[in-house]
This record gives sequence, C-alpha cells and structure tokens, in this order.
Amino acid sequence: MQVLIGGVVAAVLGLVGLIAWWKQFLLILMGGIPVALLLGGALAIYVGYDELKDQMREKKDKEKEVKEKGDELAKAKEELEKAKAEAAKYKAEAKQTSKSKKKEDK
Repeated sequence: MQVLIGGVVAAVLGLVGLIAWWKQFLLILMGGIPVALLLGGALAIYVGYDELKDQMREKKDKEKEVKEKGDELAKAKEELEKAKAEAAKYKAEAKQTSKSKKKEDK
C-alpha cells in the first residue's frame, strides 16, 4: 500500500514539475534526442556487425560439415567397393568349391 501511495505522489509531482518547467524540459529533450540517436545508432552498428560475424561463422561451419560429409561418403564408397570385391572373391571361391565337389562326386 505504501508503494502505491508513493507512486501516486511521485506521478503527481512529476506532472506538476513538467507543467511548471516545460521550457527547461524541452531544452533537455532537445539535447537528449541527438545523444539517444547517436547511442542507438552505435548499438545498431555493433549488433549488425556481431550478426554478420555469426552468419560468416555459420557459413564456415556449414562448409566444413559438407566437406566432412563428403569425406565420410568417400570412405563409405571405398568400404563398399572393398566389400563388393570380397563378395566377388568369396563367390568365386564358392563356385570353385562347388565345382570341385561335383567332380569328386562323379
């Protein structure tokens, strides 16, 4: 309750002060707006630069990931070729074994 009463008193005093010192308020406002714009612009420049750096970092990470996936794909293709070669080798051995068993059976 005390905070509410204090807030009402502060608002009323602020309104009275604003009315009483209107010209001084406008003078301060005229001096404060350019400073606020300058600081806001500097903040926007910083945030834009930081965002640009993040985008560049993400692009590099994505390129690195694509390269790693390409390397993994090449390794997988190599392993597949080795597996195919082994399968062909085992198939040839199986044919030879079955031919030799047929000859022995005759």
